Amino acid sequence: MSEDKPAETVENSSAEVNAIPNGKGHEPGEEITASAKTPSEEDCENPHRTENTEASLPDSQEFLSGAEDKKTTRFTDFEGKTSFGMSVFNLGNAIMGSGILGLAYAMANTGVVLFLLLLTVVAVLSSYSIHLLLKSSGIVGIRAYEQLGYRAFGTPGKMAAGIAITLQNIGAMSSYLYIVKYEFPLVIQAFLKVDVPAGEWYLNGNYLVIIVSVAVILPLALMKQLGYLGYTSGFSLSCMVFFLVSVIYKKFNLPCPFVNFAPNSTQSVVNVTVNDPGGEDNPACIPKMANLNTQTAYTIPILAFAFVCHPEVLPIYTELRNPTKKKMQHVSNISIAVMYVMYFLAALFGYLTFYDEVEAELLHTYSRIDPYDTLILCVRVAVLTAVTLTVPIVLFPVRRAIQQMMFPNKTFYWPRHIAIAITLLTFINLLVIFAPNILGIFGIIGATSAPCLIFIFPAVFYIRIVPKEEEPLRSVPKILAACFAGIGFLFMIMSLSFIIIDWTSGSSKASTGH
Repeated sequence: MSEDKPAETVENSSAEVNAIPNGKGHEPGEEITASAKTPSEEDCENPHRTENTEASLPDSQEFLSGAEDKKTTRFTDFEGKTSFGMSVFNLGNAIMGSGILGLAYAMANTGVVLFLLLLTVVAVLSSYSIHLLLKSSGIVGIRAYEQLGYRAFGTPGKMAAGIAITLQNIGAMSSYLYIVKYEFPLVIQAFLKVDVPAGEWYLNGNYLVIIVSVAVILPLALMKQLGYLGYTSGFSLSCMVFFLVSVIYKKFNLPCPFVNFAPNSTQSVVNVTVNDPGGEDNPACIPKMANLNTQTAYTIPILAFAFVCHPEVLPIYTELRNPTKKKMQHVSNISIAVMYVMYFLAALFGYLTFYDEVEAELLHTYSRIDPYDTLILCVRVAVLTAVTLTVPIVLFPVRRAIQQMMFPNKTFYWPRHIAIAITLLTFINLLVIFAPNILGIFGIIGATSAPCLIFIFPAVFYIRIVPKEEEPLRSVPKILAACFAGIGFLFMIMSLSFIIIDWTSGSSKASTGH
């Protein structure tokens, strides 16, 4: 009886939130015939769908294929027209963000080996987490994160998922726009060869953030479908590849220890580079394999933040052409694998360029050497472009979460679609203009909402949604999912404890500007 009510509510809101209600999870056969348009259509489609899926999931795949025709006709916000490649671009762009700029700093505070170990663990866990999400959505025929929460725990589950997605993605968008605020004025200043700004408006980061938000981000955020952003995502990723190649190139072209830029002096170069006589390697230029200090507390949240794409997974799954669980898992695995390689290379070569001198935001360290370096100016423009084009991708799940929490029974409506986007961007602009530095944003958001979205929610939703007849509570998959949720709680408590201790001791770089 308790499951009938959520099913009815989901049915009412399906036009807006991509929910295909199944009623009770324990009686799949009954519900398939109800949700499919005709039995013959289901029979025609099922063989093709089940061939590409895991043999162990026949029930869930029947749900997906049986409900497929109904989804495309009833759900107005998303249609499954996006190709495999574009989906990889969109998910890759959702993963890749300003997190890559903090990874060299993270490596400096953990050491190369420990960093690689942590990065590998987080990447594998993220992939497993997406598997749990996709299996849960397949069983109930719902491809919206908040509605999975509703199906598992009713309204509290839906609100928890919606709030976590909103916090996480507002944190992400804030960090992206923070880069625009901090980097864009420096780029313009360098192009114009202005050594000391005299208060010109076009060198004021606050004005520039607002201009970029209105001129670039808002028009893209008003798109009706996420799939349209595949081209901008591909361009955004190519900008990040250019960033990576430049970081690798710079490693072999900068001296160690590096020299701070001095406009009227050449003596500083000699004084610093010859400070270790005898031709031996300078101790400051030897990489640490493992390193623990007070700043290590920030490393795990920064890494977790770097792989959070979970709010975007289900919207991208919704728009995937001929969607199956296996196909979407491939999209996720490819995206995570590519980002894993890029993250490690960017962190490694950024760290090997500056060692312990690397800053929380890698590009600032380059500007300390030569603010007018042409390659680094181009890299800055590329990173600015990439993070700016990522904001609309990240905004979509927040708007969707707000619609599900506040307007669950409403169909797609352009004025509301536009109003939510404008309100969100206005709020984030205010946050960025009055926000602490980027490390504080990474640390706090990463330590709270990221564990929920990566570990806790996918695991507990999976345990609640998968029927006991299919997998008893003591079955291996559910025990693994429970352990996975436990890891999330431990990770959250540990990270928050470290950050609070760090802040109260007064040694945190997060409490001071660069």
